[in-house]
Amino acid sequence: MEKIKAKIYYIYHSGFAIKTENHFLIFDYYKEPIENDVTHKPLAVLAPENIKQMKNVYVFASHSHEDHFNSSILEWENYNSNIKYIFSSDITINKNRPSYTFIEEGQERTFDDLYVKAYGSTDIGISFLVKVDGLTIFHAGDLNWWRWKEDSLEEQSLAESLFKAQIDMLSVEKPIDIAFFPVDPRLQEYYYIGGEYFAKKIQPKLLIPMHFGELVSITREFAEKMIKQSINAVQINYSGQEIIY
Repeated sequence: MEKIKAKIYYIYHSGFAIKTENHFLIFDYYKEPIENDVTHKPLAVLAPENIKQMKNVYVFASHSHEDHFNSSILEWENYNSNIKYIFSSDITINKNRPSYTFIEEGQERTFDDLYVKAYGSTDIGISFLVKVDGLTIFHAGDLNWWRWKEDSLEEQSLAESLFKAQIDMLSVEKPIDIAFFPVDPRLQEYYYIGGEYFAKKIQPKLLIPMHFGELVSITREFAEKMIKQSINAVQINYSGQEIIY
């Protein structure tokens, strides 16, 4: 039996927590799910008593959109004084603390034995490439092929070229173990094209869809499409779901 390298917990939308061998990472916390919704289960992984006992906690926020950044995450420092926050430079916080690091596209940072590089986005902010405990992890933030039906052909063409340029730059980081990538139902029939292109070019070992709000069913459709590409994509069913890598 292969050794478990990471336990990944789906929080909500684009929010995930990852427990690696020696670290606890949280990406793009927005909010916790609506209680009593049948698709959700209680989220123990972010309970104060759990955060308090975790070591090497790093909290990431890819940009300032309210569905990716919630200032309530700053309160976690009350439970664990050793937390480090890594924010996109477009995020504005009234106070500055030694535990906050702001980075922008192209910048690299090393925190003890954790390495972070900021890649670009096709919206605001950045995407994160993280290397830790022998794993390479990518969280796309709002990096996606945003093909909106109401856009002009010129706008659609520009969106495609900007997206593909970002993925081409990212391809130097292969192999990527775990990748989180948007599968947004608002794009209607184009919801999967960014994820599919990303999967073909990057070939992540585990692809985890995100940015779908309440519509968890879209992850099953996406996973079925990825099977045809020989990509291992996760079907998400509820908040708090544990994914083993």
